[in-house]
Amino acid sequence: MNFMEDQQAPQPTVGDAKVITLCGSSRFEAEFTEVNQRLTMEGCVVISLGMFSLPELPDYDWTTDRSDLKGRLGGVHFQKIRMADEVYIVDPGGYVGESTQREIAYAESLGKLVRYLSRERLARTGDGPKSESDQPEEAEAKDQQDQDQEGK
Repeated sequence: MNFMEDQQAPQPTVGDAKVITLCGSSRFEAEFTEVNQRLTMEGCVVISLGMFSLPELPDYDWTTDRSDLKGRLGGVHFQKIRMADEVYIVDPGGYVGESTQREIAYAESLGKLVRYLSRERLARTGDGPKSESDQPEEAEAKDQQDQDQEGK
């Protein structure tokens, strides 16, 4: 009997871990880490962003590849959404950019449960998202930059 013959494919069991894909702006790296750790400690399998900023590569100009790169990373993130049982939106203060809005719409079109960090914080503490007029101007200024990095 060899080792490979002894190995069997894993069989699903009642109570398998829930798979959750995190979505949101890459500017919220600390919040992604916090949510990932909490959900993992709750027994969930967490799928997150692959990177929070573009890596420094010698002799490579990311600006010339920006649109193709954004499309490829978006496609990868949509695959992550398809793999999930539910999607968790990392949206401190209620901020959701354009790419994240597309991911939410996609997840909902697949019938995935979508949860929001801001809404859970509101339920726990009473500190919810601010109204749009209360959002810091910096958030608006960073919107375009984040669109280039969301969905990794």
